[in-house]
Amino acid sequence: MKILLTNDDGYDATNIKSLHSKLSEKHEVWIVAPKNNCSGMSAAISYLNEIEVIKIDEKTYAVDGTPADCSYLGLLSIVDFEFDIVVSGINHGANIGNDVLYSGTVGAAIGGRNLKYPPIAISVASYDAKDIDFITNKSCELIDKIITSAGSLKGKVININFPDISKNEYKGIKATGISKRDIPGRPIKIETNSSKPDVYRYRYNLSGEPLAESSFITDAEAIKNGYVSFSILDYSLNSENFINDANKYINE
Repeated sequence: MKILLTNDDGYDATNIKSLHSKLSEKHEVWIVAPKNNCSGMSAAISYLNEIEVIKIDEKTYAVDGTPADCSYLGLLSIVDFEFDIVVSGINHGANIGNDVLYSGTVGAAIGGRNLKYPPIAISVASYDAKDIDFITNKSCELIDKIITSAGSLKGKVININFPDISKNEYKGIKATGISKRDIPGRPIKIETNSSKPDVYRYRYNLSGEPLAESSFITDAEAIKNGYVSFSILDYSLNSENFINDANKYINE
C-alpha cells in the first residue's frame, strides 16, 4: 500500500512523525507536508505563487505552501507513481463541527477523494496528547480497517477525531454526524497604530459552542463523552437527489 501522508501542522510535527513511523511498518509511506504550520487554511491553494518543495530525505518533502498544495504536488508531481490513499494527520487539536470547513487537515485530505481508497483525516483533541502512542496505534488500526472494508466511498472523506485519552481510558468508537456551532465570539480588536487611525486590526476569538442534535450523535458529543468520533464527509460534488430537487424547484 502506497500512502501519501500529510497534515497542516508541518512535516516535522510530533504527531505526523509518530504516525509515519507506525504506518511504515506495514506500508510504503511518503510525507509531503507543509514546511510551516498552516492550520485553518482549508483547501486553499497557492494558485498565483510558485511553490518551493524541499527534499528532506528519500520519502519526506517539505512544501512551502498550503496543505492542499501538498496533496496536489504529492499526487501529481513529486513521485512517478499513483498513491493508493491520502492520510492527513494526526492533527494537533480536534476538527469537529463547522471546523471541518476551515480545517487544513481536512483540506489536505480532500485532494485524495478520487483515489482507490477514501482519504482519511485524523485529529486528537489536544495540542500535546498525553498518549500519542495509543492514538497512533489505534489510528493505524482504523486505517487498515477502512482499506479492507471501505466499500463505495468514492468522493467521500473520513474524518476521525480522538479525545485526549490514554489506552486505559479508551471506550470505543461512535459513528457521528457533524455538530453545528453557536455564534462564535466577536473578533478581538487590537489596539491600532495612532499614526494610522483608519487602519484596524483584529484576531479571531473562540469558536461557538457545539450544539446538540436530537436525531444523531454528533462528533462533539462523542469527544465530550470520551469516544472516538468517526464521520463521513461528502465531497463527491454531485448528488442526483439534489439535482432532481433543484429541477423541481426552478421549474415549478
